[in-house]
Amino acid sequence: PDPDPSTAPSRYYPADFYKLTNRRSSSPASPDSASPDRVSSARATQNRQTAPTADRRAFDRNDAPPCVAQPPIYRLRQASVKEEVGGEITRIAVNIFNFAPPPPFVLRIAQSFLESVTATVPPIPHNDDLSDPKSPESGSCACCCRCGRSDSWRTSAIQGHRRARSYTGPRTGISELTGVSFDPPQRPPAEVPKVFAPAESPLEKLPVEVLDEIIAQLALDSPPSGYTPRNVDLINCLLTSRTIHVATINTLYSNITIPHSAIFSKFLTRVSEYPGLGTIVKRLDLSHFTSIGLGRSRQVNSEVQNMTSRTLLRCLELTPAIQEVLLQENLDDDIDENVLCKLFFGLSKLKAVDFCASSSKPFAESFTSAVTTLIDSPMNLGLRRLSLHECFTLPSSVFETLLPRLPHLTHLDVSHTRITDNALASIPESSSLSHLNLGRCTQISGSGVVDFLTSHPAARDLVFLNLACDIARYRLLWEVDVERLLPALPQTLRSLNLNGAKIRRWHTTLIRPLTKHLEELSLAYADLTVHDVNSLFRPGPLSSSPSSSPSSSPPSSPVSSPTRDSSDTEELPAPWVQPTVHYLDLSSIPAITQSSLFSASCILLSPTSLPLEVIELGDKAISSLRECRNTNKRLGWVVKELGRRGWYVRDTNATGGNQSGRRSWKMGAMWWGMRKCPVAWGEVGGLYGHYMFKK
Repeated sequence: PDPDPSTAPSRYYPADFYKLTNRRSSSPASPDSASPDRVSSARATQNRQTAPTADRRAFDRNDAPPCVAQPPIYRLRQASVKEEVGGEITRIAVNIFNFAPPPPFVLRIAQSFLESVTATVPPIPHNDDLSDPKSPESGSCACCCRCGRSDSWRTSAIQGHRRARSYTGPRTGISELTGVSFDPPQRPPAEVPKVFAPAESPLEKLPVEVLDEIIAQLALDSPPSGYTPRNVDLINCLLTSRTIHVATINTLYSNITIPHSAIFSKFLTRVSEYPGLGTIVKRLDLSHFTSIGLGRSRQVNSEVQNMTSRTLLRCLELTPAIQEVLLQENLDDDIDENVLCKLFFGLSKLKAVDFCASSSKPFAESFTSAVTTLIDSPMNLGLRRLSLHECFTLPSSVFETLLPRLPHLTHLDVSHTRITDNALASIPESSSLSHLNLGRCTQISGSGVVDFLTSHPAARDLVFLNLACDIARYRLLWEVDVERLLPALPQTLRSLNLNGAKIRRWHTTLIRPLTKHLEELSLAYADLTVHDVNSLFRPGPLSSSPSSSPSSSPPSSPVSSPTRDSSDTEELPAPWVQPTVHYLDLSSIPAITQSSLFSASCILLSPTSLPLEVIELGDKAISSLRECRNTNKRLGWVVKELGRRGWYVRDTNATGGNQSGRRSWKMGAMWWGMRKCPVAWGEVGGLYGHYMFKK
C-alpha cells in the first residue's frame, strides 16, 4: 500500500503522469513497458501505460532514491530532436525548461523534458535506505528535479542558480543536428577606432582617379533654386584633409552653375585670386541665370556691372580648359563680338556651346560679324555640339558660313531659324550627326530635307530627329516626301517628330516598322483614325488601299506607296514584334477625342499598347479628360500638364510598373516629348526646361 501522504516524502509516481501531461492512464501500453528487467516492484504494473518520459539520464540506475524536494515551476520551450528508443529512431519533442521560484497560489506541476508517442515511463524502484553512508546513493539523487543532491546538477555562474545538465544536454544535441544555437548571441567587443596619421588613411591612399569618382557622387546635379545653398557636403569635405581637399576642389569647380549675378561675381573674384582654379573648370552653365526675383529691373541689373560683356570675357580667359558653355536669351546683350570670337577661336578644348533663344539685335549683329571672319579662312572649328535654338534673327548667311567649318559635328539644333537647304547640305561628310532639330524652319523645303536625310553620310546614324512644322504658316513634308523619307530612316533612330506632316492612313504601313525601334513618335495633325492608330500596336492586316474614303486618296506622284503594290500582298506577313514606343503625340487629330479614347474599339489605354505610357493630346481633349477623374482612376491613367502642353500618362503605381524615362540619348532629361536638343549632360531646368518641355 502507498505510504501516508502526511508522513511520506513528497514524490511523483508514474500513476500521476496523466495529471502532469494531460495523458490518460488508459492509453495503450508501449512494448518497452513489458520488459521483465524493468518491472521490479508492485508499482511497475501501474506504469505500463504509454506516456511521455522524463530525461532518461535521470533513470539510468534502478536503485535511484526518491526525491523529497518540492517540484519547481517550469517555463516551457520546445524543439525537435531525434532519439533512439528501442532500436528505432523516433522524432520526439523536447520540452526545455527554465526554472523559477513558484509564485504564490500557483499549482506546482512539473513537466517532463522528453515526450514521445513510443517512449514510456520507466519504473522507479524503492530504496529507502538513504541514510547509509556506505550506500552509493547516499547524499545524491538521480531524478531530474532540482533537489540539490543530484549529480546531474551543476552550479550556474548566473546569480548562483543551479542548472541541470539536462538543461544544456538537449541544446547541445539540437545544435549538432540542426545547426541552431539556443544560446543568446554575444556582442562582439567594441572596436576602438583607429587613428591614422595625416595622409595615411585608406581613403587617402586610393588612386586619384578613384578618389575623384567617389567625391563626385556627392555633387548635386539638380538645378539651383533661389539662394538655397548647394553642395553642402562638398563644402564640408574641404575641411577634412589635404588629400580630400584637392579631390573636392576638382569636383566643386568642374561644373560651375551661375543662377544670378552675385554668384558670378564671387566666382570671378575667386578665380582671379587663384588662377589655378580656372584650369579645373570644364563647364560654365548660365542656363539658369536670371535677374527675376532680385528686386531690380534689367536696366538696374546692368548698372550693377556684375555680369557684362567685359566680365564674361574675363571669365572665359580665366578658364582655358573649358569644354561646355551654356548661354541663353537673358545674356544676349552681353554676348558681343569679342565674347563670340573667344568662344569660336580662343578656346581650343571647347566642344559644346548653346545660344538658346538669343535673338536680340545686338547679338545677331555680333554673331554675324564674328562668323564673317571665317569666310576667307580655311580654319575649322572643334565644336561637336551646337545649339542655336530659337535664334530666328540670325541671317541665312551665318549658317552657310559656319556649318561647313564643323567637321566633327554630332548635335545640331537650329529649330526656328533661317537655315536653308544649301546650308544643310554644306555640313561636312566627316560629321556624324546623332541629334538633328529642324523644327519650325521656314527657309528649308521638304525635298531638300529628304535629300539630305536619305543621301548625306552625316545622317546615317541619327538618334533624335525633329521635323515638326507649324501648319498655320507652312507645311514641310507632303505625301510624297513622307513616302520617300520613312523607308530610309535608320534603325538607330529613337525619337521622330513628324508633327504637321501630311500623313494619311496608308502611311501606317510605313510607320509600323519604325515602331519596333522608336521610343518617341509624334504624329500631330495627321489624317488618321482610331483604327489606324490601333494598327500600330496590334497585329493584323493594314489598310492597303485609300479607297475607303474619297478625301483620303493619294495625290498622283511618280513615287508609289509600297502598300499599294500588288506583289506585296502575295508575301507572307512578317512575325509580329511588340512596339517599343513609350511616347505618342496625337494632338490636334480630329478623330482622337475623349470619347474615342474611352471607346471599346481603342486599345491605346489597355495593356495591349504597352510599353506606351505617355499620350500627348490637344487642349480640348485634355480639358475633357481632366473632368473624368473616376474613369481615369479605373483605367489607370492620369492627366499631367506643364506650360502649354498636356499629357495623358499611364499610372505606373496602379499598373505595378517601374519604368524610367531616362535614356542615354536624352543626356539627363527624364520626361518624354523633348522639343529641344540637349548639348550637355545634366538635369534640365531653367530656360532650357521651358523650351524643351513647356513651350
